[in-house]
Amino acid sequence: MLAPVMQSRERMNAPSYDQILLWVTFILLGLGLVMVYSSSIAIAEADKNIGNQSTYYLIRQAIFICVGLVAGSVSFQIPIAWWQKMAPYLFLFGLFLLVLVLIPGVGRNVNGSQRWLSLFVINLQPSELMKLFSAMYVADYAVRKAPQMDSLLRGFLPMVLVMVLVGFLLLREPDFGAFAVIAAISISILWLGGINAKIFAGLLALLPVAIYALIWSSPYRLQRVIGFLDPWADPFGKGYQLSHALIAFGRGEWLGVGLGASVEKLLYLPEAHTDFLLAVIAEELGFIGVLSVLGLFVWVVIRAFGIGKEAVANERYFAALLAQGLGVWIGVQAIINIGVNMGVLPTKGLTLPLLSFGGSGILANCIAMAVLLRIDFENRRLQRGLPA
Repeated sequence: MLAPVMQSRERMNAPSYDQILLWVTFILLGLGLVMVYSSSIAIAEADKNIGNQSTYYLIRQAIFICVGLVAGSVSFQIPIAWWQKMAPYLFLFGLFLLVLVLIPGVGRNVNGSQRWLSLFVINLQPSELMKLFSAMYVADYAVRKAPQMDSLLRGFLPMVLVMVLVGFLLLREPDFGAFAVIAAISISILWLGGINAKIFAGLLALLPVAIYALIWSSPYRLQRVIGFLDPWADPFGKGYQLSHALIAFGRGEWLGVGLGASVEKLLYLPEAHTDFLLAVIAEELGFIGVLSVLGLFVWVVIRAFGIGKEAVANERYFAALLAQGLGVWIGVQAIINIGVNMGVLPTKGLTLPLLSFGGSGILANCIAMAVLLRIDFENRRLQRGLPA
């Protein structure tokens, strides 16, 4: 008689959320803060516009993380049912922001890309929030349209038209990297949501054609691909950024040159604190540091799919698809950024989730991790016989 009582007591006393996943998130944020500071000291000291302050990016990143953690804490308190109810409206709000950023005089242009909205104190990048809103919207769509998912006209085509609109707006900025991530999130959720296998196979067959057309339709994308194929052919031009990233990886070897001892961050490697943060990690912390970062991201993705599987067992299909979609987002964006840093993929304007400098990215990532933890929290409550 004691065994059922003990099992019930253990179940009630078990953690109410995935504590390891939370700590992995904190570790990534903390490592990112340290590496952003290390990689940005030289560029901050050389920039007269910010008063040659060596701690400029450190302070801003710390503020971004604090804001992200507050937003994540609030998001964790919100039931998943509310996110499902608001998913279409959040998606429309994201579309509004994508249109707003393209209006001359409203959107802020940096290095030829018009991706930011000035909020006086910080700049908001709508494409980062759109990744979150897209995951929610497609998950909600797949649940609502479940009976029609086998239909090309009623199930698949409406979502394609919506994603084409999102892609058009993002490519106008241009932000091909964000579009690639959103497309991966949408396709994955549709597949997991039960889309017809023949339709999915046709979509996969068309993807290479679409990517080829996008590359050849834009001179700057074509130049990036050419520089990626042979960065050493023009190491001071098209291949400059990638060649210096590869030098950073080569200098790091197994254990790195030591924290703070990077040479490439001394104004050689552009965007060292944002898109190419992993190259600095590789140089200073070596192969072991890069492998540790990879391991942390693998853990996040595995847990996201595990949480999604548990939600399916509880018949919470929106929560399941959303959890897996968030896992795809973090995983795909990390893979693209790592691939770019290592010269496996052409250069994209994508940051390393939870690590790279950037307020919008940190905010969106923190909210995404909070929502993932909330799904796990509700799963555990249901397993204990409590209301979600």
